[in-house]
Amino acid sequence: MDDQMRQVALVAPQLAAFAEVARQGHVTGAAEALGMPQSSVTRRVQALEDGLGRQLLARVGRGVELTSSGRALSDRLQGPLRALEEALAAVAQEADPEAGTVRFGFPLTMGPVTVPRLLARFREEAPRVRLVLRQAHASELLDGLDRGELDLAVVIPPGPAVPHAVLGVQEIIAMLPESHRLAGQASIPLEELRSEQFIANPTSYHLRQLTEEWCEEAGFVPAIALEITEFSTVHAFVSQGQGVALMPPSESPVPGIRQIPLEGASRHRVIGLVETPSGLTRPAARLRDHLLARFSEA
Repeated sequence: MDDQMRQVALVAPQLAAFAEVARQGHVTGAAEALGMPQSSVTRRVQALEDGLGRQLLARVGRGVELTSSGRALSDRLQGPLRALEEALAAVAQEADPEAGTVRFGFPLTMGPVTVPRLLARFREEAPRVRLVLRQAHASELLDGLDRGELDLAVVIPPGPAVPHAVLGVQEIIAMLPESHRLAGQASIPLEELRSEQFIANPTSYHLRQLTEEWCEEAGFVPAIALEITEFSTVHAFVSQGQGVALMPPSESPVPGIRQIPLEGASRHRVIGLVETPSGLTRPAARLRDHLLARFSEA
């Protein structure tokens, strides 16, 4: 073994610990993902910093942030780590074509029912395939695919520039407090909400853009009283009578809220299945085919 290979062998565990901390944003999550004590993760990262003579991480509250040196190292590690993961996956698949790991991402709105139901069926058909799951917003899922951290992801919406397969559409409805004057209606025209205070996502979110677009088509500009990122928090404020919202139906009951369809033209978002640009392993392709065949049944 030459000196360069000795150096690689020495720092490989340290690099693995650093890369996971960088991905998770805190040591606790990295330790859980790596299956080792937090103290071991911390020691490995410190040893890497000592060897490089550079600070790679800075503590911020309960988490950590990358320093400029840390960002440079993290960016350069993505390609080699992805290649190593693919090499290990290829060897494992050659030994057992029915086994392997699939990294699958999906939206927060599909966690309570749809995805568990789909994946339960998949695991019955492919019990030796290990699933690593990530719930996140669409932009985070697309970034994960581009960086090679995910093999497949359900993205709502995928966007016209992103190659994808259409799984279906997600209807958008009105969320009203139970005490609202229209809460007893079977459906309502959107223009009935012109005088309401709206609770919506920030302007960078696709659903916020649709809310403004659809309200303008209905003849009014929505009065945005609150901007909130998480749907569960939007639900909480609607249930307290703080406003109304245009959202996908909740997969689980939400106390204090009436979910009412909108009349007129269909208002929905495309549900897309997006693959990593680097190509799919056999287990990942098997999950893709399962989702395409079974999504409408979930």
